[in-house]
Amino acid sequence: MSQACEGSTDIPPHLSTQFEPVTDPALLNEALGAPNEGELCQGQVYVALEETRIQIYRAWNSTNPGSRLGNWWAFDKPSGRVADYREDYEICYQWSPLDKMVSCTLTPGTKVVVGNGQSAQCSQYLTYPVSAEQQVYIDEAAEAVANCADYDGMFSWEAVE
Repeated sequence: MSQACEGSTDIPPHLSTQFEPVTDPALLNEALGAPNEGELCQGQVYVALEETRIQIYRAWNSTNPGSRLGNWWAFDKPSGRVADYREDYEICYQWSPLDKMVSCTLTPGTKVVVGNGQSAQCSQYLTYPVSAEQQVYIDEAAEAVANCADYDGMFSWEAVE
């Protein structure tokens, strides 16, 4: 059973002067996923303008160093409960323990796809629904980012109320 996409593919207002929408069907199709397979439910391709200085963030898997500069990023630094982050960004536990984070500056002229998460079936017991949270898809991120800083995930326990 498929669900309708949620959220908006519009660039957040505080970043709107740093991107321009463009047409690139091939890049858009790379980012879109089928229901229950993750990736994006809907998206819009943008190009970062010449004066762009945007920090982007990626939580990743330390046991796979090649995943550090993968395709999936966010405009907002990960915060809050890990379980909520997984659901908001449809990240199955099998795909990543989310034990590292990298923050980088997006290179001007880079094309990105901004969209909302497609549902992801992680197991017969766990399926994340579509999400309104925006994700940023970057093809060949290693060539599209600069000035990266790495962070370790740390235990931070809060009492349940």
